[in-house]
Amino acid sequence: MNIRIAASALLAAAALALTGCSGPGHADGPGSAEGPRSAKTPSTPKATPSPDRTAAEQAAGIPPEPTGAQRAMLLRALAAANPAIVRYEDKAVDAARNQCSAINGGAAKLDWSASMRFTYKDVTTSEAQGRQINDALRQGGFCKV
Repeated sequence: MNIRIAASALLAAAALALTGCSGPGHADGPGSAEGPRSAKTPSTPKATPSPDRTAAEQAAGIPPEPTGAQRAMLLRALAAANPAIVRYEDKAVDAARNQCSAINGGAAKLDWSASMRFTYKDVTTSEAQGRQINDALRQGGFCKV
């Protein structure tokens, strides 16, 4: 019984502490010197690609997202190294694009990084498979920016 009383008291104290955060004198509260946030405050942009993002990806050595025949070719090349990684096609394509950044940037431990990038959910990729993935990305010309 004492545990229930103590737990109730803790919950009540936590609720009071949280409601105190929005009162006057806090940066976003109604009584703050700045006042409430304006409706003109810029919101977080959606995940729509912009020309600047494409330029940033290109500078980072990340190729554009493949479509159509190029995507199918990439997925076949990845499946040759480890058939399980293409079970999640979008993850495999994203991992390939990011691995190109490492390849194009001259990163160390490329086989290891490929094995890490292509290990997700219930898919495990070894370093030997990572080496095959890197070879496929280079030989297939996918990593050309």
